[in-house]
Amino acid sequence: MSYVGPDFDPPQPRRPRRRPLTVAVAALVPGALLGWLVYEAVSGTGTDGGGGADTAIVRTTPSTAASSSPASGESTSSPTASAPAAAGPLKGKVVVIDPGHNPGNVQHPTEINRKVDIGTNSKECDTTGTSTNSGYAEAQFTLDVSHRLKALLEKQGATVKLTHDNGSPTWGPCVDERAAIGNKAHADAAISIHADGSAAGNRGFHVILPGSVHAGAADTRPIVASSADLGERIAGNFVRVTGEPPSNYIGDGTGLVTREDLGGLNLSMVPKVFIECGNMRDSKDAALLTTGAWRQKAAQGISQGIVSFLRR
Repeated sequence: MSYVGPDFDPPQPRRPRRRPLTVAVAALVPGALLGWLVYEAVSGTGTDGGGGADTAIVRTTPSTAASSSPASGESTSSPTASAPAAAGPLKGKVVVIDPGHNPGNVQHPTEINRKVDIGTNSKECDTTGTSTNSGYAEAQFTLDVSHRLKALLEKQGATVKLTHDNGSPTWGPCVDERAAIGNKAHADAAISIHADGSAAGNRGFHVILPGSVHAGAADTRPIVASSADLGERIAGNFVRVTGEPPSNYIGDGTGLVTREDLGGLNLSMVPKVFIECGNMRDSKDAALLTTGAWRQKAAQGISQGIVSFLRR
């Protein structure tokens, strides 16, 4: 996601005080970074050869955005409910996946610019998200990774719900509604999938954790610790599986950032984090984000972090 618009204000410049959760993930990152260095040396940019359907950059248009998402068999109602859970270690667990933005947002500027209450203040309902320089939209990326993640978690026996899918609803939902979907589902874990739109040269992933907020309808105090645990596990597994380094422009190299200005986190009553899988405006990251094989790795890293959290 770009740091412009609702839930995307620039983080405060002050250096966040390191807490035990930061130390914990920092212990995971150096070893994972060694794997990343080997990955970079062996595979260059990390693409699968620069050819074929997986590496093709797809331009999103209003008429093709929904149909370009991989078919996954979900209902087109929103939120999208999981198929009957299979037997597995996550049987009985509920996970809500929130694909950031919506391909249809570009056609509904009035609706998505409407202000909603996020507890600490008011923000726009949603934004269109960012894209690569070649036109691959964040909203398309987030749906693709969400479908892959859903399939992986269902194989583990989890019941999985998406906040939106395949053009239903045609825009949004608003950030407050996205949080409400996880709350109503009594999710054991929830995650919002994004990609950043920072400057070229800024690369890497980061996981956003909820800060302690108690204002208006927002009260994250009961979920701060559990969300931090979820985020640390996702960050450690993501860097290990994908080879993507922690962000070099936010998070002090830990891959973790705490924020108090995101409606999707402020209004959550269940353990929840955001993940920015990479920077769509950086050429190295864009080469990965537009590759189907890498998006599968992204889903695997996130899945393994969630599984670790739910089986703790």
